[in-house]
This record gives sequence, structure tokens and C-alpha cells, in this order.
Amino acid sequence: MTTPESAPAPAPFERAVTAVRAARPRSEVEVVEIPAPTGLAPYAIALAADVRPTEHGIDSVLGTGRFVLLYDPEEPDAWDGPFRVVAYAQAPLETEIGVDPFIAEVTWSWLIDALDARGAEYSAPSGTATKVLSTGFGELAGQGDAAQLELRASWSPAGPDVGAQVEAWCDLLCMLAGLPPSSDAVSLSHRRATRD
Repeated sequence: MTTPESAPAPAPFERAVTAVRAARPRSEVEVVEIPAPTGLAPYAIALAADVRPTEHGIDSVLGTGRFVLLYDPEEPDAWDGPFRVVAYAQAPLETEIGVDPFIAEVTWSWLIDALDARGAEYSAPSGTATKVLSTGFGELAGQGDAAQLELRASWSPAGPDVGAQVEAWCDLLCMLAGLPPSSDAVSLSHRRATRD
């Protein structure tokens, strides 16, 4: 978590950090706490996730993502409150799905559905869904066609109880990876990465 030098973190942000660490994502998602980006807000906590199976330290072939919770007590106008989530999710697609003209809209609806299903209260959602289709040539011609889907989104949680936001983001990663719905979950608190 990033905090201003020599200043204790405000109580709402500390409650939010506790909620993030207590979130219970699906067991198919490996989540670790990572250094938060600086310069976006006075306070932040960040997570990285990969859909299993994956090799440690390498992005999952099934899906990967990042989740950053920002806190600014000055409440920037665009945020609609002191908290803002900035999230990223990416997964490979079957080429036939990648050419579907509605896949971007479906991906956005999966995010909204995941937030609603977890009872996550939020406002001011925004984002982009990008599909990438590629064809190899020359030395890469043998790889054939490939497709990838990426969602970059942000929204404002209603308050510091943001565990449901983390769980919804993990659910989205699983949906992008093509996993069936599941209620199986494990606590994040045992999966924090070591920091330098």
C-alpha cells in the first residue's frame, strides 16, 4: 500500500485495506498483493491475479489481471467519492469467439453482473473492452490465428467495505477464462506477496 510520507493512513482507507485482504475469491484464482502504483492517489493498495493453472511469476495462459484501490480524502469530482477502483482483466479467446461483434459488450456486462451478483455497491463505472485478433507470418506462421480480450475498467465503491469489489473482479477473471460459476473461495490473507 502506498501512503504519504510520515502520515498515518486515514481510518477509512485502513478499513478498506482490511476488507481487501479479507476478500474470499474463487479458489481457481491466485491473488497476491503487489506494490501499488504511485501518483494516482495519496493512498492505494494493489493486487495481481492469475487464473490457475499457472507458473509462479508468469502471467496465466487462462487469464490475468490487476486490481488497484485508490483513496483520496479530497474526493476528486470524477470519482463520485473518496474511493476509486482501477481494474484490468485479460484472457485469450478462441478465434471464433474473438470475431463475435458483440464480445466487447458481453465482457462489459460480465463486469456489471459480477459486481451486482456480489452485492458490491458502486457508482460512476467506466471502461473499455478491447479484442485483439492476430495472425502469424514468416517464422510465426505456424502459430495460426489467435484472439485476446482485455477489459480496463474503473468504478467508485460506495465505501470502505470493498471485499465484494475484489471478489467480483476475481469472478470476472474466471468468466473471461471460461470457467463455470462456483461458490468455492479462499481467503486472500494467506496469499500476500513479499515486498522489498
